[in-house]
Amino acid sequence: MPEVPKYDGTLDPQEHITTYTIAVKGNDLAPHEIESVLLKKFGETLTRGSLTWYSLLPKHSIDSFEVLADSFINAHASTRKVQARKADIFKTTQGESELLREYIIRFQKERTLLPAIPDEWTAEAFTKGLNPRSLDASRKLKESLLEFQATTWANVHNRYESKIRIEDDHVGFPSSTKGREKNREKIKDDIDTDRRT
Repeated sequence: MPEVPKYDGTLDPQEHITTYTIAVKGNDLAPHEIESVLLKKFGETLTRGSLTWYSLLPKHSIDSFEVLADSFINAHASTRKVQARKADIFKTTQGESELLREYIIRFQKERTLLPAIPDEWTAEAFTKGLNPRSLDASRKLKESLLEFQATTWANVHNRYESKIRIEDDHVGFPSSTKGREKNREKIKDDIDTDRRT
């Protein structure tokens, strides 16, 4: 059996099937032997959750490598998409000189461009993306979210509203009640838009 990298569920399943098929077909096998080898040796190229998936296949449920390959790709494609979504939401981070208000608006826009993401991932990604070297409001919000862990986006929203007021006072945004109310309405509109999407 040629050396084929083991599939652990983090790579493209279609790519693994292609690599495996090419490796087996390059072994000077007779045409009638290829199908048998593809079926019998496939389990040796799997590890972790993929190996568990393979071991749980019902006996006599796979009668060709084509059926096995389709089943494998279908089972692992959704896992790949979920991991990609999680990685994408965690890429959004606050810039060095970016205000908390600006980061929140950008984070919410990025979030709406991605497929549905669990609430706890969003809260965790937002917290990790806060830059503690930014203004005082961002640092204090990150400390608060880490100390008293936020598990929902609504919880994060309630906490950052108070920090935005601190930031507004610090950078000279309207300090009047009317000005603050206008800023609060803008953020509320952004969140309402986010919820609708």
